[in-house]
Amino acid sequence: MTIPRYIEIHNEIRQRIAAGEWGVNKRLPAERELAESFHVSRMTLRQAIQTLVDEGILERRVGSGTYVAEKKVSERALGVTSFTELMKKAGREAQTVTVSYKITSPSVSEMEHLQLQPEDEVLVMERLRLGDEEPILLEQTTLPVKLVNDFTRSDLTESLYATLIAAGIQPGRAEQRVTATLATERQAAFLQIKRGDPVLSVRQLSYDQEDRPFEYVRSFYAGERFEFELIR
Repeated sequence: MTIPRYIEIHNEIRQRIAAGEWGVNKRLPAERELAESFHVSRMTLRQAIQTLVDEGILERRVGSGTYVAEKKVSERALGVTSFTELMKKAGREAQTVTVSYKITSPSVSEMEHLQLQPEDEVLVMERLRLGDEEPILLEQTTLPVKLVNDFTRSDLTESLYATLIAAGIQPGRAEQRVTATLATERQAAFLQIKRGDPVLSVRQLSYDQEDRPFEYVRSFYAGERFEFELIR
């Protein structure tokens, strides 16, 4: 499978950051300059940059540019709870709208998180999650294709965890990184908020009962409609 160009750019930028070419809080060259250096359109370059922003590797600063982000303090969650169960506890009806669904090559970040090889494939699905028809979060989930080959699209998009549990894959612990950020134009459109409104950006790596990573999720919660409760 041909690796999408934006993933190639994502990987190269990430490798250059790891090599120290751009250190923490270092400003990257302007989009126009980067696009020219990679011989791609600014749209393709922005797609690559956005994936790195979503992963917390880069951060955009309004009116200033794109910078290498500092590492944030992380919290390890004790377990994984499905969105459907969260909504049920809140007395709301959960709904899901599939925004995109594709099989592709993994990025460097996805390979590292899910312990994959370059020749492996991943399923990437983006879903809008609603409670009582109100948008709560925009979620991008990456799964190893070899894990979900036997399931249909509706099995995975409508209730992923119920499908996995029925197949004997029991979710265990999860690692979550929560960051406060501002909504992009695209996120705002799906969440029915304004561009620049506060959102909670959550990156989650989920493990099964044998402590093997099976799911890498990047979620964007409408800040005014959701809160996290940590119980010790």
